[in-house]
Amino acid sequence: MKQRPRIYYSETQKALMWDRWRKGDTIHQIAKLFDRGHSSIQRILSEAGGIQPLQRHRAPRALTLGEREEISRSLVSGLSIRSIAARLGRAPSTISRELQRNGGSQGYRASQADAIAWERARRPKVCKLVRNQTLARVVAAKLKLQWSPEQIAGWLRHAYAVNKDYLVSHETIYRSLYIQARGALKKELLDHLRRSRIMRRSRHHTLKTEGRTNIRDAVSISERPATAEDRAIPGHWEGDLLYGNATSQIATLVERQSRFVMLVKVVSKDSEAVVDALIRHASKLPRELYKSLTWDRGSEMTDHNRFTVATDIEVYFCDPQHPWQRGSNENTNGLLRQYFPKGTDLSAYSQAKLDAVARRLNERPRKTLNFDTPAERFNQIVASTG
Repeated sequence: MKQRPRIYYSETQKALMWDRWRKGDTIHQIAKLFDRGHSSIQRILSEAGGIQPLQRHRAPRALTLGEREEISRSLVSGLSIRSIAARLGRAPSTISRELQRNGGSQGYRASQADAIAWERARRPKVCKLVRNQTLARVVAAKLKLQWSPEQIAGWLRHAYAVNKDYLVSHETIYRSLYIQARGALKKELLDHLRRSRIMRRSRHHTLKTEGRTNIRDAVSISERPATAEDRAIPGHWEGDLLYGNATSQIATLVERQSRFVMLVKVVSKDSEAVVDALIRHASKLPRELYKSLTWDRGSEMTDHNRFTVATDIEVYFCDPQHPWQRGSNENTNGLLRQYFPKGTDLSAYSQAKLDAVARRLNERPRKTLNFDTPAERFNQIVASTG
């Protein structure tokens, strides 16, 4: 089989790649635009860790190619440095330095001087995590606790508010992880991120597809009380099943106001087993802290009426193909994948082990809570209702 010649993409083509990557296209979809294999696209994207490099530009006061061509023509005409400077509106010292750097009056070539200046202007900035190794160790320790880069950056702003040397953005942490050439954080720390990828993925990209069933007597999320929608009053929960392998799953519950997480062991995904587990769990919380439950349209909740009769808790359902309507739970399930990767046998986890994982997650700071932890917010709710 004849091997296709290697393609060298233009800057315009690379810009198109990055644009489609930001919009959530897969590498295979982008490759089709150029009628090439996906590996040639992946090579370009992965070199930058999936993060589009900043576009280089010339400093406003730098000499342009047009000015350098004018210098070259003026030299041929025999004009002095001061005359050339006056013609261009530049200082004579600027013209003098330009000539000294690029072969003098006799050897000056405009295009060559411009290319050298562009290359000389590179200023690779040393990453803050390279300069401050103590900060790098703090960041690495928090990553090993499954904290996200955003949680780490937010925590640092609180913990080191008076010491700017210990402040770093979450974007810097991501870049240091995905672009190993920086030499700031070890590649092994990628395994502690919520999703173990080798490069950054667009927030618009999703691999999730759900086949959902119709639920009899389902009460639409549009009928949920306004106090639940605006998170003004605690006690409104979102739930779903998190699957491990094909035969194991757990129920995940998130309180909308505090983002407090509770995990419930279920023996199977049939509706009777799920509802039985949720009824038992509901009895552990005071009625003031469990007013409603919002669920996706999965078949595991076809027996929702029995849950409502047994607990006096109304169940609301998302619109078909709208799982993001219970966004707190969707986000939490993503966080839980750090502890329960796909394919894990969840039946091996006891309720005590699930409680330990939930506790670990509830003690992580959250951006949406101004970097308080869900445990702190939920404890405040419990104290106020007591």
